Amino acid sequence: MKDVAVIGLYSKSIASEVPRAYVVPATEPSHELSKELVKFVHDNVAQHKRLRGGCVFVDEIPKSASGKILRRVLKEEAKKDPSDPIEPTQVKAKL
Repeated sequence: MKDVAVIGLYSKSIASEVPRAYVVPATEPSHELSKELVKFVHDNVAQHKRLRGGCVFVDEIPKSASGKILRRVLKEEAKKDPSDPIEPTQVKAKL
């Protein structure tokens, strides 16, 4: 992985936020890579930190001039997606 950011997205189905990872892959993204990342996190973190919102592949993570991740930009982009984040989908997006 070249870069990763994780944000919380509101899920109507469970009335709570779920974590979703945005990943800039070093290799070609695939469904298997997405499943592998979600499983790795599932096996190594507490239950509330698991990627229940899935994994989304992007070309780049938005950052400020000082290099901080702009999570608000990721949240704004995620709000444009009408699907519930509790149903993980693999998406190749360009932010």
